[in-house]
Amino acid sequence: MDGVLLRLEKDRFWYVQADGEFSTWLIAHGVGMEVTISDPDSWVLQVQGPRSFDVLAAACDDGMPDKFNYFNVAECRLGGQSLLVSRTGWTGELGFEIYTNGNKTDGEALWNHLLAAGEAFSIVSSGLESMGIRRIEAGILDNGTDMDQTMTPFQANLGRFVELDKEDFIGRDALLHADQRPLLYGLTCQTSIPWVGCEVRQDSKLIGHMTTGAWSPYLKCGIGYIRLCTADHCHEKPVSLIEQDGHSHIAEILDLPFYDGEKMIPRGLDRSIPERPE
Repeated sequence: MDGVLLRLEKDRFWYVQADGEFSTWLIAHGVGMEVTISDPDSWVLQVQGPRSFDVLAAACDDGMPDKFNYFNVAECRLGGQSLLVSRTGWTGELGFEIYTNGNKTDGEALWNHLLAAGEAFSIVSSGLESMGIRRIEAGILDNGTDMDQTMTPFQANLGRFVELDKEDFIGRDALLHADQRPLLYGLTCQTSIPWVGCEVRQDSKLIGHMTTGAWSPYLKCGIGYIRLCTADHCHEKPVSLIEQDGHSHIAEILDLPFYDGEKMIPRGLDRSIPERPE
């Protein structure tokens, strides 16, 4: 699971669930503890991009939250409504997410308020596909497609989050003896868009398949994630992306993310606005 944990008070937390089942895990591990697990019935929307903070400042009744650092959360009033706002997102951009307060929140009024606040900053509304392109560029993984229960964190290229020095955690014994080489990488193709399930071959040998793909307007090429069959693949040789109709295209395997490896953009240290594609 790759959700976000928000600490609202000393003993009160919200877990923002991503793809996959997690509530039953919480319930099972909460047995015997002084903990109550409930669903706040909250929905989330996000505003992302170099001018997102301008929108937030205009939308908040009392101005920008104080000390609103990367992955901070604050309670804000937007158009007269009290809402939780976190400095997070699914795009690798500077931005924030707004969480509704169950049926106490007027969703339509909130939507209209945000669009009005962002009009001066050229705000546009968009669907999941646009965020999906940006999350691939940023190297953000989708649980259940890019990574699944058959993979270790090492194979999913998430080994940096594993602390084997900790005394105990679920799966530690298995990970102590696991191959720590990753299986998940990025792939670029100048002449085709990788799609889910496309084969990738090297010297006619199948070496992996695509878990996701899209056209990157910023990089001006097809991009996606490849899951290798084994960790023994040689990255120095070119590979071939095989389309569903059998056509072959030269492609390149590289480390993720595709750019901004230092996360300068979501940290707000790079607010340059790329040229819009024609």
